[in-house]
Amino acid sequence: MSGCTLCPRRCGVQRPLSLADGGPFGVCGMGQLPVVARAAAHFGEEPCISGTRGSGTVFFSGCSLCCVFCQNREISADRFGKELTVPQLRETMERLVALDVHNVNLVNPTHFVPAIAEALATPLLVPVVYNTGGYDRVETLRLLEGKVDIYLPDLKYADPARAKKYSGAADYPEVALAAIQEMVRQVGSPQFDGEGMLRRGVIVRHLVLPGGLADTKAVIDLLADTFAEGEILVSLMSQYTPCRLQEGYPELGRRLTTREYTRAVEHLQMRGITAGYTQAITSATPDEIPVFDLTGL
Repeated sequence: MSGCTLCPRRCGVQRPLSLADGGPFGVCGMGQLPVVARAAAHFGEEPCISGTRGSGTVFFSGCSLCCVFCQNREISADRFGKELTVPQLRETMERLVALDVHNVNLVNPTHFVPAIAEALATPLLVPVVYNTGGYDRVETLRLLEGKVDIYLPDLKYADPARAKKYSGAADYPEVALAAIQEMVRQVGSPQFDGEGMLRRGVIVRHLVLPGGLADTKAVIDLLADTFAEGEILVSLMSQYTPCRLQEGYPELGRRLTTREYTRAVEHLQMRGITAGYTQAITSATPDEIPVFDLTGL
């Protein structure tokens, strides 16, 4: 690989094929071959993704976003997982399809897009979900055009200062918005099957952080001003859980209050966004975090 520019960091590192080849690995901490920590049916996504049979999630290791409040740090930063060849990744996806899941859900896939695109050269029998933190380059997403059916990005921040403070990426708001616009261009407005399961479309997630109501309102405003009603689904999440408080960020050491989340939902409604999902405040529980134990590998 020439200098890597897959993610917006564009670190230019010549990532080796395998972790076994030694570094350098760039910001994501990974080689070119996918590293996977879990591949199994998952029931913690939005209802139109998880359904009754589960979403066939493939959890990739490594990450280029580096959020201080990450709940999956074991795999995002600690390199836990099993390295797979492209044929092995394809076999993993097909095993999930054989479990009769509603879709194959690729979680945190940005830094492995070339391998994923190769593995999806032949379409699967179920929709493919690209589940991302939203920090994606438009040029990289175009490698997946026609291979991904559902995009499930975050829009974490509208404020560059907060994006820099909590994810080390001041350019996150503009980069993520451009990425979401490209996703909508590729797959269009939401389309559902007879069971109410999403077949194509974009769901934009936003996690309300404690003390972050002003930025949440700004995120909602950004979405309302950019997309027509019904063009995307919006998932406003209350499930923030302070699993590992990072030193220096005491404001993130508590759960979201009912009042904070209620005001966020009120702003969503005030801006006329009705297509999507909200959560009960009781959704904030560490029980929803998957166990990364190489299941399905």
